[in-house]
Amino acid sequence: MAVDDDAMQAVLNRLRRAQGQLSGVIAMIEAGRDCKDVVTQLAAVSRALDRAGFKIVASSMRQCLAAADGTQPPMTEAELEKLFLALA
Repeated sequence: MAVDDDAMQAVLNRLRRAQGQLSGVIAMIEAGRDCKDVVTQLAAVSRALDRAGFKIVASSMRQCLAAADGTQPPMTEAELEKLFLALA
């Protein structure tokens, strides 16, 4: 099941934000920045990735509840649970 069009842009924005933040973390480490600053920035990366992942899961749930378009079977409850647990 693919990410629906409504969610795709939000997911891409969140992943790009995480990518930029991760580059910042790498630069901070290379520059010898304070550990507290690095950890704070790394936490922001983690939140951006989590938000992207949850958006993907929410999109999948919406598609599953709205019924499949006939080309693919709907996701099962077990598959959705596995997606959520993968983010933990």
